[in-house]
Order: sequence, then C-alpha cells, then structure tokens
Amino acid sequence: MKSQFHYLISFSWLAFVVSHAAISPEVYWKVKLPNTLMPKVIKDFLPHTDHNFNGNIVPWHHAATEEEIHELKVNRGKIGSGMLHWYCAATEEEIRELKDDNNNFIYKPFFFENDLTKGNIINFPSLKHKNDAPFLPRQSTIPFSSKKFTEILNHFSIDSNSNDAQIIKETIYLCEEPDLHKEKKFCATSLESMVDFMLSELGTNNIEAITTEVEGESSQIIQRYTMEKVEEIADGNNMVCHKINYPYAVHYCHVGGRTKTFMVSMIGVDGTKVKALSVCHQDTSFWNPKGIPFVMFNVKPGTTPFCHFLPSDQIVIFPSKEATN
Repeated sequence: MKSQFHYLISFSWLAFVVSHAAISPEVYWKVKLPNTLMPKVIKDFLPHTDHNFNGNIVPWHHAATEEEIHELKVNRGKIGSGMLHWYCAATEEEIRELKDDNNNFIYKPFFFENDLTKGNIINFPSLKHKNDAPFLPRQSTIPFSSKKFTEILNHFSIDSNSNDAQIIKETIYLCEEPDLHKEKKFCATSLESMVDFMLSELGTNNIEAITTEVEGESSQIIQRYTMEKVEEIADGNNMVCHKINYPYAVHYCHVGGRTKTFMVSMIGVDGTKVKALSVCHQDTSFWNPKGIPFVMFNVKPGTTPFCHFLPSDQIVIFPSKEATN
C-alpha cells in the first residue's frame, strides 16, 4: 500500500505574480478566523512569501526544474486517507493487510467509543503525518478535474501509465463523487477554499481547528500504546479535513451527522507520546455496509457508533464553546 509520489516542494515554484491587492493565505486565515489559531501542520506547508518595501506580500512563480522535483515516500495505508474507508467497500487485500499469519487483526483502525478508556492498551501504527504536499494559492491556474486529467499529468511531467497517475485519478474521482446522504463534502485545493468551506458549513467564525500531536517518532511500524487520559472536547456536527494524496495539498473536508471528538493522551512502549484526536461517528446508517468497520466487527450500519484516530496531518474543526453557547 506504499507508493512513490513526486512532490514539487520548492515554494518558489508554488507562488506566482499577483496584483498588489492580493493577500497571502496566512493573512486570509487571520482575517476570516481572527480568534482561531492556525494549526502548525497548515502553517508548515504554506508557500513562502517575499515582502516588498511597502510591506505588501508579493508572491512569485517560475516553472519547476528537475532539481526541484524529488521523490517522497507516501504512506497510503489505513492511517492516511484510509480513514475514508467507510466510503468504499473493503477489499480482500485491505483486510488481509490488517491481519497476521494466524488471521488475527494486527490492529483495528476503527473501534468503539467505550474503548476510549484510561489504562486501555491498543496496538496502533504511528500517527505522525507522512504527507508533505505543500499548499498552492487559490489563484493557481492548475486544473483539478477528471476532464483535464491529461493536462494535469503534463503539467507535473507524470507518465500516464505510472502509479502516480493512478493516485491522481483516484483522488480526483473521490473529490468528484456526489455528496452522500446526510453528508456534505468538499475537496479544498487551497487554504482559502478550506476556510470558506469551514465558514459556510459551521455558520460561525468562532471555531477551533486542532490536530493530533506526536512527540518523537517510533521506529516501529506498529506498537502498543497505553491511554493515559481521555477528554471529550466536542459534540455535534463537526468537520474533518483529511489530507489526501496529490502533488500539492488537497484536503477532503466533510461534515454530516453528529460526532463526538476526544483528545486521547497515549504513550508507546518506546516512549513516544501522542495527544491523539479520536472522532466517534454517532450515525453510521449511511456508511457502506461492506466497509472495513462492518466487516471487522460483523455489524450493520446504524447499529453502533464507530471511532477512529486521526494522523497529525488531518484537522478537526468545530465551533468553540463560546459559539455553541
């Protein structure tokens, strides 16, 4: 489930010449969300900007060179965009990868709400983000459409028969699928469009945007974690933005149905400390009945809530307590 993907990560490539009236994505965030701290995982992948003598932000652009293109291993397993597996039927390969030679589950990407208990021990892969794709400004002219698939591949110099081309096709297909019952989704191809979707769906600019935090990086693929503290931090129609695989930052943001969000402090056997976000979906009635959680636990959609952890490059957005009050 791992793949090589070409990321054009030079921020000198990312920016482009615009009029003096344009503002940077970071300023856009501050203007639209004045009371919301920008998560580090967003700030780290914003395009760099130069400032002129008047203090105006002047982005600039040039074509990517061969030296600016390098390969980056991308984890395409269950911990990345795989948290969208309620959306699709589970394949035999996906189920097999979750099991050991004795047909026992190595770890369970989905679990029940009552599993979030202090002292509980679980097996789980690292939650540290693996997706370093940078943001593009909203004004970028690079198309994002299945109708422009060939043009997209040509822009990034990607072979149409390559695995990278297949990843791009799958991502665009996911984004172009119609909204599901009880859920509204949007693929944000820029920070500005993500902010606009947040505001339109949550109905307030008094929000919180938080991510999983990992202190240290385990050398183990999967290890045992002990839950030291479990705190419920939100309950309602929250939004989650999953960073999905693409040459630049694309976030699959969706909202629909009541969720409970927990912050779970855990420690691994190697000392790795994690403050892990766990989202518990209270209504699974519209999920795919052949999805991983139902195959794994042999239950039907709508009969029980399901929870999952979010890796550190996924974002949970919800109205602050002041806004809900």
